[in-house]
Amino acid sequence: MEIKITKNPNPSPKTPADKLGFGKVFTDHMFIMEYDHDNGWHDARIVPFGNLSVHPASTVFHYGAEIFEGLKAYRTPSGAIQLFRPLENIRRMNNSAERMCLPQLDEEFALKALETLVSLEKDWVPSEPNTSLYLRPFMFGNDAFLGVHTVNNCTFLIIASPVGSYYKEGLNPVSIMIETEDVRAVRGGTGYAKCGGNYGASFRAGKKAEEKGYSQVLWLDGVERKYIEEVGAMNVMFKVGDEIVTPALTGSILPGITRKSCIELLRDRGYKVSERLFSVDELREACASGALKEAWGCGTAAVVSPIGHLVIGDEIFTINNNEIGAVTQELYDTLTGIQWGRLEDKYGWIYPVK
Repeated sequence: MEIKITKNPNPSPKTPADKLGFGKVFTDHMFIMEYDHDNGWHDARIVPFGNLSVHPASTVFHYGAEIFEGLKAYRTPSGAIQLFRPLENIRRMNNSAERMCLPQLDEEFALKALETLVSLEKDWVPSEPNTSLYLRPFMFGNDAFLGVHTVNNCTFLIIASPVGSYYKEGLNPVSIMIETEDVRAVRGGTGYAKCGGNYGASFRAGKKAEEKGYSQVLWLDGVERKYIEEVGAMNVMFKVGDEIVTPALTGSILPGITRKSCIELLRDRGYKVSERLFSVDELREACASGALKEAWGCGTAAVVSPIGHLVIGDEIFTINNNEIGAVTQELYDTLTGIQWGRLEDKYGWIYPVK
């Protein structure tokens, strides 16, 4: 399928790197294509960035028929632009689409759409340290019909935003509160899909944590309220003694691409990594005994985020003297080194944008 390009006649001025923040500034163009049951995907185009015209009865508004992804384009020291494991994002989006009964994307064409948009917006990829171009592919149902039914009409878009650090703290340790009342997802539900409803369901707990001065919540499983699952918008890992523990993918946890990359890096370097059930009681015991050496969240937006304080009920535990640990630092340096082209990519993770 050909991608038709209509250039924006009124490009916006570039925002200085120190004013970017995260997800507040957008580039001049966006990718769009449509789907219907009879014709499949069609009308692929890149157009000037702007508002959408969507019918008020569209499925996305009433039944949450929506999925999304997040990845970044990085500028290397030589000025080249590259993506990090983009096929992993496309494949995860197709997994989310299957769960939400939305149409599948052709992997090769979706990658072509990403590359074409980034190439057109190459001047928007910042070069300052710790900056990148965040890419947000998303898909939503837009049947103009209020009956509850499978989606027959759908729109797929990619928008782009030059960004700095996700957390205002940067790489400094954050404080995390375990949530004991609300749950994010349950096995058999949509926890493994990257869909808006999962995140909407987290807002109340996130607001409560923020009001208490914490950066994120740490979710427990939705059935027994016993096992650690993930941190807000990230997966989570713990160094307990000589073991790296991360919650197993039981169907209610997002299969993070940064999580996967961390596990592969750690095992390649000889660390023992266990993907298993990890109870809050075991975590509390590890905190109290000093066995918990490090803890960190990991995800595309923040890469890795060290956890300095962990709140379990009425107890507040300090982890690694509220400092970034050696393993967390090693992961951050290696991942960002590969992503920004400062280190050799021995794993075949980098996709250069032509």
